[in-house]
Amino acid sequence: MVTKKINLGSEGLVVPIVGLGCMGMTGFEEGNMYGEADEQEAIATIHRSLELGGNFLDTADLYGPFENERLIAKAIDGNRNKYIIATKFGWEIDDNNKVTWAINGKKEYVKKAVERSLKNLNTEYIDLYYMHRLDKNTPIEETVEAMSELVKEGKVGYLGLSEVSSETVKRAHAVHPITAVQSEYSLFERTAEERGILNTLNELGIGFVAYSPLGRGFLSGQIRTIDDLPENDFRRAIPRFQEGHFYKNLDLVKAIEAMAEEKKITPSQLALAWIINKGILPIPGTKRRKYVEQNIAAAGIELSEADLSKLESIVPLGTDTGDPYDEFSMGLID
Repeated sequence: MVTKKINLGSEGLVVPIVGLGCMGMTGFEEGNMYGEADEQEAIATIHRSLELGGNFLDTADLYGPFENERLIAKAIDGNRNKYIIATKFGWEIDDNNKVTWAINGKKEYVKKAVERSLKNLNTEYIDLYYMHRLDKNTPIEETVEAMSELVKEGKVGYLGLSEVSSETVKRAHAVHPITAVQSEYSLFERTAEERGILNTLNELGIGFVAYSPLGRGFLSGQIRTIDDLPENDFRRAIPRFQEGHFYKNLDLVKAIEAMAEEKKITPSQLALAWIINKGILPIPGTKRRKYVEQNIAAAGIELSEADLSKLESIVPLGTDTGDPYDEFSMGLID
C-alpha cells in the first residue's frame, strides 16, 4: 500500500498523509533519546518509507546537534528531488557545535542556521523550514521577516512554526504566509485543541503537523513498566512516565489496545488513524523498517464516528496524562 498525498496548509505544499520523524535515528551529545542508534537500519528505514510513498522527512539542527541532518544527507544522496525535507532552527548552537539551551530567533542567527542546515543536509534548498521554539526576547515579526527572505532567495520553500500560541501564529502569518505549525499532539496530548490553536490554524488555512503522535511511544503498547525504557532514555525524566501518571496511563493504553484488537490492527495504528481522521498530519518517529510499514499502513484505516467517539471516551479531552517535558522545557512552549 502506497500512502496518498494531501495538501499541507494552503500555500501549495503537497505531502504524504503520514510523515517520518527522524529524531530517534541518531544520538544527542547527552546520549541517545530513545535507546541506541543504528545508522544502517535508519537509512534502510528512510528508503523503505520512500518505497511506500512516505517521502516527507522531519529533522532539526538540534538533533545531534547536526548528526540527524547529516544522516538524512547520506540517506537521500542522489535522490534529493524524491524527498520533502523539513528541518528546524531556534535552539542556539554555538561555533563549537555546542547547544547553549537558549532560543535564538534573531535575524543574523536565522541566516547562520539555514546555511549550516543546507550544508549538513547537502542540499541547495529546504522544503519546509520551522522555527523550533519561540524566542521570547525577539519579536516574532523579526524572525519571520528573516525567514521570508530565505524564501525569496530560493533557500527555503515554505515556512513553519513549532509549539506556538494562536496569537503568535496570527502575528507571524501577517508577515509571511505560514504553511504549517508543528506541536505535540496525540490521544495523550491535546493542548493545541484545548487552547483553540487548531481552530486558528483552520481559519487561516495553515496545516497542523503532530509530532509524538504515539504519546512518546506510550500508545504503542510496548511500555509496560518504566524498566522497558533504556537507562539513558530521556523519557524516564518526564512526568508522563513517572509514578504519579504511569499506571493510570497504562490503564488507558490497555483500553485502547482492546479496541485495536477488535479491529485487528495495532494500538499504534489506531492512535495514528484517529489523528489522520481529524485532518492532521502525524509524523511518528521510528528508526526501524517494520514500524515505518505499520505506520504508513495506518493511513488506510477507516474509523467511523462511533469509533472516534469510543476512543475519545477512553481518553476524553482534558485528561491529565502528565506533562510531556520536564519543567525547563515546558517553560519554553509559547
